Formats: sequence, structure tokens, C-alpha cells
Amino acid sequence: MPPSTTPQTKQSPPRQRPFRRVEPFESAEEAWFWTVRALEARREGINGGDSPIERPCDPDDILRCLDRLYRTRRIELLHARVLRIWGDRQRAPDPKHPRERSDCRLWREVMDRLAWKLRDKGIVE
Repeated sequence: MPPSTTPQTKQSPPRQRPFRRVEPFESAEEAWFWTVRALEARREGINGGDSPIERPCDPDDILRCLDRLYRTRRIELLHARVLRIWGDRQRAPDPKHPRERSDCRLWREVMDRLAWKLRDKGIVE
């Protein structure tokens, strides 16, 4: 049998990533706004790995928590609607504005329920 004629290629060593500290979110609200930004970056094809802070989860982990809350009937579609609207705006509804009061109530409900789930998973402090 003749010796192999394919050239041997050197494998490059694994690429070293700079040390990044893993830091949980301070609140469910912060986690939600981060999730919305990360999903938007993903849709646009932007790599978001340049931050010196690494989060303890993927945006999909937070979406799975919300999905679980919905499937167990802890939140409703109205809660999801409020999350989407105010997440896109990157701010919480303001109870001082009459048009935002009902959204504010739903926002607080979903944030309380989401915070509990995310604390349980170590995503929120």
C-alpha cells in the first residue's frame, strides 16, 4: 500500500478567549431588556460577544422561563404583549402617565413572576 499523499496539516491550538467575569443580572427588568437587545442583535447578525461581562444565560433561557410561566398559566398573552412593547422601547411603563397605568400593572406582575424564576436559576441575584 503506497504512503498517503495527502499533506499533513497542523491543527492550530484552540483560540483563547479573554477572561470575562460571569455576572448575574440585578433584576428581571435588566435581564429582559438585555434579552430584547440580544435578540435584536442576533436578527441583525451582530456578534454580541465583545462585552467584558458574560451573563449566566442565553437570551433563549429567559424566553424559556417566560414560556414556562405562560404554559403554567402564571402569565397571559397580555403580559407578553406588554413585555414586547416596553422591551422594544427599552424602558418600563411609567405609572405617572395615565395611558401607561394598566401596562404598568401588567409589567409589575410579569416582572415579579419572572424574577422568581430567574432567581431560582441563578440568572438574577
